[in-house]
Amino acid sequence: MLLWHSGVASAQSVPAAGAKSATERQEIRAQLLPRRYTTIAAEIGAKVNRLPVPEGSAFRAGQLLVSFDCTLQRAQLRKADADLDGAAQTLKSNQRLAELNSVGKLELDLSSSAVNKARAEVGAHHAVLGKCAVSAPFAGRVAEQKIREQQYVQPGQALLDIIDDSVLELEFLVPSRWLSWLKVGGKFEVQIDETGKRYPAKFIRIGARVDPVSQSVKVAAAIDGKFPELIAGMSGRVQVAPL
Repeated sequence: MLLWHSGVASAQSVPAAGAKSATERQEIRAQLLPRRYTTIAAEIGAKVNRLPVPEGSAFRAGQLLVSFDCTLQRAQLRKADADLDGAAQTLKSNQRLAELNSVGKLELDLSSSAVNKARAEVGAHHAVLGKCAVSAPFAGRVAEQKIREQQYVQPGQALLDIIDDSVLELEFLVPSRWLSWLKVGGKFEVQIDETGKRYPAKFIRIGARVDPVSQSVKVAAAIDGKFPELIAGMSGRVQVAPL
């Protein structure tokens, strides 16, 4: 475009009408993510007895995922039960003697404390036994088995990576100027590289802040429908028509 000043022509660059921001000019890429995912770790040191759900297989909420050989822990519980029974018998005997003024208050209090201690030990062993079977916290699939049957694991050691892929989500950046029209529930399409197909999606979350450098905001979307061929980790190109 030419601007004229005092009869002298000078050139000045002017942005073309409808020019897009850097973010809009770039291809918006996104990866399919599971709705929930976690790594299940061992809470006790024991040998893995069973892994009933193979890697890649689906499971229900509450279904057994890992069981441990807890022979030692059960034996410890039986011993604690026996100790509690002995402490209870001693307390009962001292209570009878106390009625006859044949035992001191201190000895009676000590036998009562021994019962409480033994009862606490039993409770602790029951809690440990409760860790001998690991159940699924939600329905999903086993993404990776990190251990094998008959392997001894330590407390805190990772056992399984599990995902909830009932709904696959997308996270990506969009220009902040889109906030003037972008709404939760708004629909668009995403073309997945691995399948070569387009799938419907809708926005489910909009970020709470704008990046001042890139003038972009993070959004989350979900695939709108059930498509068995889609799995977590696939990626593709988001196709949104700005208003």
